[in-house]
Amino acid sequence: MADVRVTYDRQANAAYLYLTDPVTPSAHCYPCDPVSVDGMINLDFDDQGRLIGIEVLDASSKLPKQLLSAAERLDVEHR
Repeated sequence: MADVRVTYDRQANAAYLYLTDPVTPSAHCYPCDPVSVDGMINLDFDDQGRLIGIEVLDASSKLPKQLLSAAERLDVEHR
């Protein structure tokens, strides 16, 4: 099974699940209906229509705590 990279910014409460190499450009972004999912989730697709990533806003209420705990933190200063 391929590795999925997950990043999380606690200050923005936003997570991103990379399903491919993070340098793969997004050609199309499709937002999910915020009313239906009670928040905002964006699906990113490449130019061949393959799902390459998922952005989750209000991530702490949408994703398992274990996933966010293990995610690469973007809001922590590196010293």
